[in-house]
Amino acid sequence: QVQLVESGGGLVQPGGSLRLSCAASGFTFSIYTMGWYRQAPGKQREWVATIGSGGIKDYADSVKGRFTISRDVAKNTVYLQMNSLKPEDTAVYYCQTANYWGVGIQVTVSS
Repeated sequence: QVQLVESGGGLVQPGGSLRLSCAASGFTFSIYTMGWYRQAPGKQREWVATIGSGGIKDYADSVKGRFTISRDVAKNTVYLQMNSLKPEDTAVYYCQTANYWGVGIQVTVSS
């Protein structure tokens, strides 16, 4: 069955960086669009970034220029490199494809 397993979250100071990984299995990773979403406390889940099967990338305005999404087809893994992190980036981050979601991973940006 489809599995999406996120890793790489944690606590980081404002201005710092983290790289999230999402290991995918149970489907043909190379042909699916992959996405990252996040949900902050008390807020609705929001889209962060998407990478298509051909490598086309798109970002929410709130993260454009700071976050980079990428994928490694050989490893069936999608990444989210997050730089210049801000306290408002604090959220649970989810990996997504089609109707499938990972369980999420906490990212906390705080001094």
